[in-house]
Amino acid sequence: MQPPGRDTAVDASDVMFHRGADALRGHLAVPAARGPHPGLVLIPDVRGLYDHFRDVAWRFAAEGFATLAVDLYSREGTPKLPDMDAMFRWMAALPDRRVIADLHAARDFLSSHDAVRGGKVGVTGFCMGGQYALMAACARWGFRACVSWYGMLRYATTSETKPESPLDMTSRLTCPYLGFFGEQDTIIPLADVMELKQRLAGSKHAAEIHTYANAGHAFFNDSRPEMYRPTAAADAWPRAIAFLRRTLAAR
Repeated sequence: MQPPGRDTAVDASDVMFHRGADALRGHLAVPAARGPHPGLVLIPDVRGLYDHFRDVAWRFAAEGFATLAVDLYSREGTPKLPDMDAMFRWMAALPDRRVIADLHAARDFLSSHDAVRGGKVGVTGFCMGGQYALMAACARWGFRACVSWYGMLRYATTSETKPESPLDMTSRLTCPYLGFFGEQDTIIPLADVMELKQRLAGSKHAAEIHTYANAGHAFFNDSRPEMYRPTAAADAWPRAIAFLRRTLAAR
């Protein structure tokens, strides 16, 4: 999927915000047109806030959303993750409660920004970020919409750092949800996606799930040619934009 033309006016810069005494970093992309605009907290994948996600933040801003891409590693710095084993070890050690609290601090920062329409803030994320987008939307009220891109759904075991699987939080969903998954994803079993769909069928909030037969994990990431699937990405993107416009529209 090609990003929108770069002639679209977007103001983008790195920013800092706070949760208590902790200073957190992010990248804020805002439509240059006068607001207020709906806000969107964007959660990168396990590799952290790298150039691809700055670009994705720009794409959302070009569509009219003031978008804050969050650096979840503001405290310890971006980890070195040479292989899949290292990635899974890192994710297993990342404290869920800390991450979710950081995301709600990001929401508070964004909702108070001059460019944003008050409390009209959604959350979106990719891979690990898609997992945390769903978890943040289930943890407490505040987000008005959630778009999760191939977010992991089930922990093999729970622990102090991972007290509850995302699937087990879905009964507490607080906002409309849209999920995208690849049917060839070797990280997220299709059976888990079907269980998610079944659990969300009983939610009082609207929930949509789209799966793509010829796509695996990270199918939207056009910085990774081995993973990118342009047909699936081109279908998912306008669905996400339409969903966010609908759920974050002014009332």
